[in-house]
Amino acid sequence: MPPRPVGPGREKPAVDRPVTLSGPERAPASAEAPDSLVIFLHGYGSNGDDLIALAEPFARVLPRAHFLSPHAIEPCPGAPQGYQWFPLSTLSREERDEGVAKAGPVVAAYVEAQLARFALAPERCVLVGFSQGTMLALHVALRFRPQLAGVLGYSGALARIGMLMDEIRARPPVQLVHGDQDPVVPAWVMFEALGALEALRVPVNWHVSRNTPHAIAPDGLEVGARFLQRVLG
Repeated sequence: MPPRPVGPGREKPAVDRPVTLSGPERAPASAEAPDSLVIFLHGYGSNGDDLIALAEPFARVLPRAHFLSPHAIEPCPGAPQGYQWFPLSTLSREERDEGVAKAGPVVAAYVEAQLARFALAPERCVLVGFSQGTMLALHVALRFRPQLAGVLGYSGALARIGMLMDEIRARPPVQLVHGDQDPVVPAWVMFEALGALEALRVPVNWHVSRNTPHAIAPDGLEVGARFLQRVLG
């Protein structure tokens, strides 16, 4: 399967040397050949071992899905065994916008490689992000062609909103989930993303988990499972 070009987010290298992502995987629960891919992108300071735990509940609705949870691009300062997709030193919008533009090509290349590895079309792949991973999932999927099956984004933001009108190349279904008590990424960030996506005719749904901090609540997990079943089932 030849590499698939994606949009402007692929133009800048993420680092000065090639990066190959790796991390834990979970084979299909059915023990059959995979018919779909679910790729988890973890949050800042975490690692791939964190989100791969979601494979168990999601496999109940997607028994033939292969789940992958790569560690992010580089070690995260101050977080032993943790990684970051890009640095977050100032928490500014500019830093976030530049970070996803640099990390996006690495994630897109990983997606391309996994699709080729399993001989699956992009329409059989969903990106699932948490926090910083949601930023990357949205950034890559909205620029990836042919179009991916969807994006499930927990507790994250949409970066490069001001540039999105010029950069968007795909409109996959998006499901956003956020806790209403999130002290790290406030819930209003989800509604900012919602407005921007709707303005560009991206099919998007949202869900707020009540009394939930920067985490995935049981109801958010159920919403995510239903979304995955809808776009991949």
